[in-house]
Amino acid sequence: MQNQPNSFSIKNWSNDDKPREKLVQKGKAVLSDAELVAILIGSGSRDESAVELSKRILASVNNNLNQLGKLSIGQLMQFKGIGEAKAVTIAAALEMGRRRRGEEVAKIEKIGSSKDVFNLLQPILGELPHEEFWIVYLNNSNKVLHQAQLSKGGITGTLVDVRLVLKQALEIGAIGLILAHNHPSGGLNPSTADKQITQKLKTAAQALDMKVLDHIIITQREYFSFADDNLL
Repeated sequence: MQNQPNSFSIKNWSNDDKPREKLVQKGKAVLSDAELVAILIGSGSRDESAVELSKRILASVNNNLNQLGKLSIGQLMQFKGIGEAKAVTIAAALEMGRRRRGEEVAKIEKIGSSKDVFNLLQPILGELPHEEFWIVYLNNSNKVLHQAQLSKGGITGTLVDVRLVLKQALEIGAIGLILAHNHPSGGLNPSTADKQITQKLKTAAQALDMKVLDHIIITQREYFSFADDNLL
């Protein structure tokens, strides 16, 4: 018995519906997220086209590309039709997008608001599955002198070395400090530990004529500012 043609194959679609041809003819902006992912993976399986497979993958993360970027190679390979090569391609493409966002905000040289801090650090911290604590060091004109990761911890918290913060501030001549860390859980409420370390750093900085200007809690899409909420 002769095999029936696979109706799921993109080869059988009209040119207007094929993602690659559609991109060439109409431009990249008209493609859906699923069509863009389909171009990355190239092919689907015997049971579904690359677009349908891409839709299924995106549906698993509520059609959120940021959440898709958090999936590991192993998690991507759990989908039928996604082998290691396709998983690596998806992960690499999303990482390039993350780095591109980072380059776009790298122009921020002076901090004028809590939003500036969020824009500066969200591409670094927003999608991490673990917690990290960062310090932004400023001069007396609020120009960014340096930004650095102070510690990296588990999802429940991270250890902060006050002496290391102040040592680095003295070495680069910083006057102002902005504290920042991420909450991988997505919650914005500061914990008791968050408040304690803020006060500890504020008190220590004042002894050296420095000032903690803010503490920003960063999530994937939002942030919480201690200064804006009058918690400093």
